[in-house]
Amino acid sequence: MNMQNLMMQAKKMQKDIEKTQSELEEQVYEGKSQLVTAVMSGKNKLESIKINESDLSLDDLEMLEDMILLAVNDAINKMENDKQQKLGKYSQFLNGLM
Repeated sequence: MNMQNLMMQAKKMQKDIEKTQSELEEQVYEGKSQLVTAVMSGKNKLESIKINESDLSLDDLEMLEDMILLAVNDAINKMENDKQQKLGKYSQFLNGLM
């Protein structure tokens, strides 16, 4: 493989990576726990928290805090898994070049 072809492939891969990153930033990720739904953008921003009030009593505040934590972490995990799945193929290729 000559250097010119390698450079053309690298430029194409860079464009593909930028497109994939842009698509991922447009995604919305929803994490859920028993009482809470957290919605995050692909830019790592928490967009909303929804609480199922019908299942909540005043004594449940500590549990609610834990549920919010679980829901937010669930959304983050979904986002990270999506990014790894969609961008991981590029890191495998780059590792082969080095």
